[in-house]
Amino acid sequence: MRYTVDFLVVGSGIAGLSFALRVAAHGKVCLLTKGDASEGSTRYAQGGIAAVMYDSDSFDKHIQDTLIAGDGICDREVVEMTIREAPDRIRELVQYGVDFDLDGKRGRFDLHREGGHSEFRILHHKDNTGEEIERALLEAARRHPNIEIREHQFAIDLITQHHLGQWVTRHTPGIECYGVYALDCQTNRIDTYLSKVTLLATGGMGNVYSTTTTPLLSTGDGVAMVHRARGVLADLEFTQFHPTSLYNPSEKPAFLITEAMRGAGAVLKDRDGNEFMQKYDPRLSLAPRDIVARAIDNEMKLSGRDYLYLDARSIGSRHLIEGFPTIYAKCLSIGIDITRDMIPIRPAMHYQCGGIKVDRRGASSIRHLYAAGECACTGLHGGNRLASNSLLEAVVYAHNAAEAATAEVQNISFRHDVPDWNAEGMVFNEEMVLITQTKKELQEIMWNYVGIVRSDLRLQRAFDRLNLIYRETEDLYNRSVLTEPLSELRNLIACAYLIIKMARARRQNVGLHYSLDLLPSHPEKTPQA
Repeated sequence: MRYTVDFLVVGSGIAGLSFALRVAAHGKVCLLTKGDASEGSTRYAQGGIAAVMYDSDSFDKHIQDTLIAGDGICDREVVEMTIREAPDRIRELVQYGVDFDLDGKRGRFDLHREGGHSEFRILHHKDNTGEEIERALLEAARRHPNIEIREHQFAIDLITQHHLGQWVTRHTPGIECYGVYALDCQTNRIDTYLSKVTLLATGGMGNVYSTTTTPLLSTGDGVAMVHRARGVLADLEFTQFHPTSLYNPSEKPAFLITEAMRGAGAVLKDRDGNEFMQKYDPRLSLAPRDIVARAIDNEMKLSGRDYLYLDARSIGSRHLIEGFPTIYAKCLSIGIDITRDMIPIRPAMHYQCGGIKVDRRGASSIRHLYAAGECACTGLHGGNRLASNSLLEAVVYAHNAAEAATAEVQNISFRHDVPDWNAEGMVFNEEMVLITQTKKELQEIMWNYVGIVRSDLRLQRAFDRLNLIYRETEDLYNRSVLTEPLSELRNLIACAYLIIKMARARRQNVGLHYSLDLLPSHPEKTPQA
C-alpha cells in the first residue's frame, strides 16, 4: 500500500502528539506507532515536568541546575531557550486537558523537588504524570479531524535518495527524507508512506541493556533509521541509569521508583540499614543521577549484593499512600509495605541523553526530517539529564519543530518515483530462538561491559562480541522476510555499536560516561557519527 500525507509523525508520546496537534491546522497528519497509541515511554514518566512557574523560583536557578547536572557540556543557549519557554508550554498542556496537581490551600501548582534541583519546580499528577499527559494529548489528537493515528505500524527505514538509486554516504550533501517504509505488524506487509515533512519521536533505546525501566518497545528505532540513512548522531555514550528501580528480577521492564520520593525525604541505605551517600556527595540522596547511580553501583560491588534500599518511612504513611499511590500499590503487590518496609532498589537503564542531532528548530541533518523527544540530541542535557527536564524538552522541541515544519511544508513536493519495498526472494525465518537468544546476548554484553562504569578493556571486549552478533544478524536479515522482532534486533545492534563507538572516542570522564581508565575533564568537542 502507498500513502501520501503532508506531515508524517513516527511515535505517539508527548513529542509526537504535541507536534501533530500543532501542525494539524496546516495539512493532513498521519501518526504511526508500532504498538498501541497509548504505549510508550511518556506514560511511564512518574516524576513530572520541570518548569519555573512562580517568583519563588527563577529561570537562572533552573538554568544553573541544568548546566551543573550536564557537567559543563550543555549548549547554554539551548538550555536558556528551553527553560524560558517552559511556562508557555505548560499552559498549552493545561489547555489540552492535562490535570496537574494543585496545592489545596493556595490553588497553585503543587510542586515537587527532585535530585539536582535547587527549588521545588516539578509539576506532577500524583506519581503518574506521564500517563496523565499521554491521556490528555491522545484524546485531543483522536478528536482532531486532520490527524489519523495508525497503530501497530513499525517504521523500518527512512526513504532517501538511496532508494532512488543514488549512492549516499555521511558525506553526501543534501540528503533528503521522502517518508518511511513501515511494517504493518498485523499483516506483515511493508507499506510506503510518502510525506512532505517527517518527525521522528520514537523514544529511547533502553532495551539495549538487560535491565531497564523503559517499555519493551524502546529499541532505538529512530536513531537506527537515521544511522542507516547516514544522518548525524551525537552523545550516545551518555546513557543514564536511574538509581532507583524496584528490585524484582522476574519483571521486565523494571518498575521505576521516582526521584520525587527522594525529594520528599526518602533516603538511600545499604543492606544493613546505614546511609552511605555522605561518602560520595554533600547533596546526599539528592545528588544528580550519575553520581547516585555510580555510588549505588560501587556499594553493591563492595558488598557483593544485588540490591540496596530506599527508606521512605520517614515521609509518613498518609503522604506515601496519597502522594505515591502507584508505587505504594506496586510494592504492596509483591509483599512490600513502603509505610513499614524499606524498598529494595538497584540502578536500571533509563534514558539516553544523545541521539539524532538537531538544531534549535528540531531539524536534523537530513532535509525535511525533524526529531523531538528522547530520540533527539538537542544539547539541553549535555553529559547528564537533570531530572524531569525530558518531558519539558520534548514539548518545547515539538513546538519549535512544528513552527519550522509548517513554514516549509508548502514548498515541498512528494516524490512519487519512490519504489515500493522489495521483498522478492525472502523467506520466513521459523527459528525465533536465533533472534531471542541474540537479543539476550546483546543486552548482557552491554550491561556488563558498557554500563555505569566502563573501561578500555570492557569496551573493546563489547565491540568484539558485538561484531560477531552483527554479522550473524545481517546474514539472517538478508535472507528473511522482515518481522518486528528481527527489525528491533537490528536496531538494538546499531544502537549498541553507536554507544560503544562514541564511548571509545570520549577520552574524558564527564557526566554519565565514566571509565576506570580516564580522568575527569571537559572536552571541547563531542564525538559524532
